[in-house]
Amino acid sequence: MDVPARLAPYFARRGWSLHPHQSAMLERAEEPALLLVAPTGAGKTLSGFLPTLAALSEDPRPGLHTLYVSPLKALAADIRRNLLAPVEELSLPIRIEDRTGDTSQSARRRQRADPPHILLTTPESLALLLSYEDAPRIFAGLSRVVVDEIHALAESKRGDQLFLGLSRLEALAPGLRRVGLSATVDDPEDIARLLARNPDPCAILHAPPGEEPDLSMLDAGRAPPWAGGAALHAIPAVLEEVKRHRTTLIFHNTRAQAEVFFHNLWLQNDDALPIAIHHGSLSREQRSNVEAAMLRGELRAIVCTGTLDLGIDWGDVDLVIQMGGPKYVKRLVQRIGRANHRAGVASKAILVPANRFEVLECTCAIAAAREGDLDGTPRGPGPRDVLCQHILIRACAGPFAADDLYAEVRSAGPYADLSRPDFDDCLEFCATGGYALRAYDRWKRLLLRDGLWQLRDPRAAKRIRMNIGTIEDTGSLNVRLRSGTHLGEIEEYFASTLTPGDTFLIGGQVVRFESLRELTVEVTRRPNATPRVASFGGGKFPTSIALTRRILDLLQQPSWPDLPRHTADWLALQRRVSKLPQADWMLVETFEAEDRWHAAFWGFAGWNAHQTLGLLLTQRMEARGLDPLGFVATDYALLVTGLREIEDPASLLDPTDLREGFETWLQGNAVMKRTFRGVATIAGLIEKNLPGSRKTGRQATFSTDILYDTLVRYDPDHLLLKVTREQAQHGLVDFGRIEEMLSRIQGRVDHVRPGRVTPLAAPLLLERGRVPVAGAARERLMAEQAARLLEEAGLEELS
Repeated sequence: MDVPARLAPYFARRGWSLHPHQSAMLERAEEPALLLVAPTGAGKTLSGFLPTLAALSEDPRPGLHTLYVSPLKALAADIRRNLLAPVEELSLPIRIEDRTGDTSQSARRRQRADPPHILLTTPESLALLLSYEDAPRIFAGLSRVVVDEIHALAESKRGDQLFLGLSRLEALAPGLRRVGLSATVDDPEDIARLLARNPDPCAILHAPPGEEPDLSMLDAGRAPPWAGGAALHAIPAVLEEVKRHRTTLIFHNTRAQAEVFFHNLWLQNDDALPIAIHHGSLSREQRSNVEAAMLRGELRAIVCTGTLDLGIDWGDVDLVIQMGGPKYVKRLVQRIGRANHRAGVASKAILVPANRFEVLECTCAIAAAREGDLDGTPRGPGPRDVLCQHILIRACAGPFAADDLYAEVRSAGPYADLSRPDFDDCLEFCATGGYALRAYDRWKRLLLRDGLWQLRDPRAAKRIRMNIGTIEDTGSLNVRLRSGTHLGEIEEYFASTLTPGDTFLIGGQVVRFESLRELTVEVTRRPNATPRVASFGGGKFPTSIALTRRILDLLQQPSWPDLPRHTADWLALQRRVSKLPQADWMLVETFEAEDRWHAAFWGFAGWNAHQTLGLLLTQRMEARGLDPLGFVATDYALLVTGLREIEDPASLLDPTDLREGFETWLQGNAVMKRTFRGVATIAGLIEKNLPGSRKTGRQATFSTDILYDTLVRYDPDHLLLKVTREQAQHGLVDFGRIEEMLSRIQGRVDHVRPGRVTPLAAPLLLERGRVPVAGAARERLMAEQAARLLEEAGLEELS
């Protein structure tokens, strides 16, 4: 299909022609739903908008024609800027606006009264629009919905909320077309099924794969350290790469790692190269300044996190550096695509392993990326806390019939299998708060009148709207200089550990804590001080199951000619003195070192799962009198330390016993309360934002802890407790990965007693983050130490 006539001059002046997948998008514009999978630089976003621009250039009727939804506010702003170029150059009478959390109140009111032709927004802002009584008027003429980076949304509760929103839009504008766009989909049929209106997947268009990326691992001139995640050893080599390229994005997996690396990078930046930092905890002003400088081509490098992962065209980026193991191949491919973001040009990326084991992870990730073998996380059913919020949002817009809403919700992909009893449980919770809370008026939010459900008090709509969203609040506090400049946010827990005079990093600056006033941390600059590191959200990312399997396959090769010599020699030595882990066996090494017994469990289940496994195993060891002292977890292994050797590790790994121990442990664990806090906030049981005020994280935690204890005691089958148990198993504790590991090994445990620490286990002894066990072993050591001290003082008869 040819370029639409009104758009042809714009294409001609640039020497552009339509790619086959762009022509196909125009030809199939009337299909109910369509998923386009296209590599970075293939004009994916323009493909999604071509039918809209073609239709509106011929008939610019008033009202909302196309809704664009993206995961990032910055992505919506970037798309608006790119779309305005042809519209303004061709003088097309098309209004394009964005509506995000950054949009002013006056602009939001105007958009509701007089919607633009194209509105660019996020899942949260869409949910807010759908909560208004005039939503039927706003969306009555909607023709198309374009969901960009749909894979990123589909993996989180934000996606569940979005698909519920799409089901509502379908009811308001029957027959609207849905378009999904993505460059990195591991299971296109799964995404196509979510996008469709029925159980069958929608049509999928695949663009040509594009140029093979230029991928390599950094040669830092020396072997990486045995443990740790900062990769500071590679800074000189990274700076050399920055000098050789125009603009480099230096990606980190966590904000804390980015801060540490940026601080040390700047200290070694002898050539004063213009380098900046960008992550989600920095102030909006600082992020906007960095983005503007990138677009102007003023920066040589940007140290960043996931805030720059997605499809924004950030100026003249020609190199991506991934610091540390990428954990997910899909995330790596997404980041690679930021370099040379245009068709016909290969993206270039360099991976920098932070420690010896990450050499294996980076090697496997590069191979998977070259093969296009993307990993993913299996989806569960749509979470019911998000459904509860959706029911309240629907009630804000006006009365509804339960049967109609149930049918509407079932048309949303994640909720296609939702049973009527589960829906009714959610409706009952929204109406009364549940059995144990129905006596309290504050949770009686809905009533049934003349067969329709509606808000009991219409004034509650304002409070519900103020708390819309599924991004869980980590309890953050604003950080401001005493001069008034807003620097960003740090976690409330970290702030509570600070005393006046303490220094920490934020935005690459060293600041000194002065005082805490309400929700604001007041600081002053201290550029020459030695900083602590701010505690930012994000934490540990577990390595994907698919990438883990590649690593295990690599370990079983007879030799490793493609690995760096230092790593290949390390693995060869391990094979001589012990064994290398296998995919279908659990290798357990027990050895004595530093007057302690150690057991290394090579589970390859991810940090969260190994952390949980450590708690469960040490509990069982304590019960058997094995005197555990503590443990440390990595993505690949768990190292347990104690006073006695574990002679039968297989008996500790019995799946039935582990499951029973997990259920018992979970009931009294803080993880349950933390998970309940998130569930209760999303479901609307707890309101963090109130007219004229906002609860601190500590206040919200206090409220939810009381509610949790109350429900456990008086209503153990409460809906939110069920949801909490479901989500706790696959969140911080990740028991699902433990079960995957146990299923993989089928009871096969290979116990090796090498007589000394093994090459593979040695780095575990250097890992930070050791979790102590307060038990009989600690008491025994304290008693022995007390006896020694008394003996040295000549008072042994008192012991």
